[in-house]
Amino acid sequence: MRDVLPVLGRWYAAGVPFGLATVVEVSRSAPRDPGAAMAVGPDDEVVGSVSGGCIEGAVFELAQAVAADGEARLETFGYTDDDAFAVGLTCGGEITLLVRAVTPERDPGFGAVADSVAAGEPVTVATVTDGPAPRGAALAVWPDRALGSLGTSGLDAAVTADARGELALGATGLRHYGPGGQRREDAVSVFLQSFAPPPRMLVFGAIDYAAAVARIGDFLGYRVTVCDARPVFATPRRFPEGVEVVAEWPHRYLRETATDERTVICVLTHDPKFDVPLLTEALRRPAAYIGAMGSRRTHADRAARLAEAGLTAGELSRLRSPVGLDLGARTPEEVAVSVAAEIVALRWGGTGAPLTTTEGAVHPRRS
Repeated sequence: MRDVLPVLGRWYAAGVPFGLATVVEVSRSAPRDPGAAMAVGPDDEVVGSVSGGCIEGAVFELAQAVAADGEARLETFGYTDDDAFAVGLTCGGEITLLVRAVTPERDPGFGAVADSVAAGEPVTVATVTDGPAPRGAALAVWPDRALGSLGTSGLDAAVTADARGELALGATGLRHYGPGGQRREDAVSVFLQSFAPPPRMLVFGAIDYAAAVARIGDFLGYRVTVCDARPVFATPRRFPEGVEVVAEWPHRYLRETATDERTVICVLTHDPKFDVPLLTEALRRPAAYIGAMGSRRTHADRAARLAEAGLTAGELSRLRSPVGLDLGARTPEEVAVSVAAEIVALRWGGTGAPLTTTEGAVHPRRS
């Protein structure tokens, strides 16, 4: 959804109705996660994807019909055993889509949501998918305000409170309520989609490997900053457009920079005068991933220096070093893929093993 919002915002501002299909629930080996979106707008223009190609044709027709008649629909698509060529997911999973018409009259908060996402402001969108409430009704929730309604004041109040909790976690998923917002009932299904600001990737050491890691970090959706104490190397022209470049001592920069449980920290300096004070700071603050480049000998020396600096065994256990998965990487670009693979595996609990050697669902259900 984040990727298609700029286009949808333009359609919305122009007052052009469009059909918006959003994945609200998945099971087994579904190809896209909840929140994936596809829209059909003026002149049958299509943006986004909900399945990577399996059912887009059927969703196109459904979104056209919804945009024309304004009636929101909930549709489930899955693999068809009797006819493998019928509309369905050949990967064997199921996805449930909410398809609704979006106009300023139907969804007065949509434009403000698009503006907030573009500005990096956190917002959650709550949409009724099923039950005795208007299907497709939407409520936009910010930390300090809300816009729209799901039909009743009680439901609005309960969902607003939960949406702010989900927003703090950057979480997306279905929640269930009673018609008046009762939390122990499940008559009304509401899809909460959080648009938190992109997670940070902090890359320390302005070397060739840093440029490759920054590029793949940007590709994965991180807001990337490269920091190096040497101004001659910390220059924007050496890095991809959109990557922030800072000339500052790494530990000083990190000390003044907020991190959270989604932040990725990559230390590529492999120089003790930079590494030790930087990692001493990094390993004592929230982060999803802290990796450091260097050989096993470099890692052993670095770990000993960090222990001498007072870090505990628990703090040192957070350090991923040598950085990356064992791919046999040699070039900066290959090393960047190795680092990115480790970050993704750690995020989702992957093993890093070839899928040909594993069993079970390729896309396991995320908790």
